Amino acid sequence: MTEIILARNLVKKYGDLTAVDTISFSVLGGECFGFLGPNGAGKTTTVRMISCVSPLTAGELLVDGLDVRSQPRRIKSILGVVPQEDNLDPDLTVRQNLVVYARYFDIPRALAEARIDESLALFQLQEKQHEPIRALSTGLKRRLTIARGLINQPKILVLDEPTTGLDPQARHLVWQKLRYLKGQGVTMLLCTHYMEEAAHLCDRLVIMHRGRILVEGSPAELVAEHAGREVVELHLRGPEREKVLAEVASRPGLTVEEVEDILYIYARTADGRAAIADLMLGGEKVIYRHANLEDVFLRLTGRGLLE
Repeated sequence: MTEIILARNLVKKYGDLTAVDTISFSVLGGECFGFLGPNGAGKTTTVRMISCVSPLTAGELLVDGLDVRSQPRRIKSILGVVPQEDNLDPDLTVRQNLVVYARYFDIPRALAEARIDESLALFQLQEKQHEPIRALSTGLKRRLTIARGLINQPKILVLDEPTTGLDPQARHLVWQKLRYLKGQGVTMLLCTHYMEEAAHLCDRLVIMHRGRILVEGSPAELVAEHAGREVVELHLRGPEREKVLAEVASRPGLTVEEVEDILYIYARTADGRAAIADLMLGGEKVIYRHANLEDVFLRLTGRGLLE
């Protein structure tokens, strides 16, 4: 696979605020590449620059070999964009929204109708095609927004929080369709707050914080490197807490994070669960589980709320 997006020393400033601070990354054709980070991390700003919606302040950004500064129209022609906000036309029906969108790309009418039928079928919207937008549920609107982004058969599909507000059934349906599209060779850029979503869909991802990239890799690689194999959440107070902290500190392969009355103990060794179990832990509540991407995210970006 070759690089379809290449960013070098990318910077975006709004006055005195640096939203994206000298980041570099590349995206390979056909992969799903994720941008994770808390609010204000710079991930949406980065995607807006890739989409030629927001001009970069400094650095280099190429999309399919095209410079975003000099060839934005050509770049937009190969993108499908699924914004976080609902921007469907409420005065039109489901099908009419797709017809109008197809006109932006000068797609011949017969071809547009065929692609609309295909997109409606893919996202199971045929029975709703003549319904007004205001009659749709949140889940149906999100599915329609993704279907709309496919009308021009994009090389790159940009997804900004595609499943926000969806119930579990609708979210898993969207994931299924996105995996299908990736299998068809569509490159995807995914901004999401859902760690499970990133783990399901992304081949590689970056975690951003305060405009910078903290880490990059596959979900499995990042979990192994920054969280380990097993985790125990231990609700413990008083002398027993200090005893556990001292015991963990004396054992190789175990690390601990203190968050108020909870201890998170991470095991990096192959026999991680046995190593933790050997501590003979007790407390008000003890939870044993596998380490996951959310552990990585919280350890790197912190557990406090950022404004």
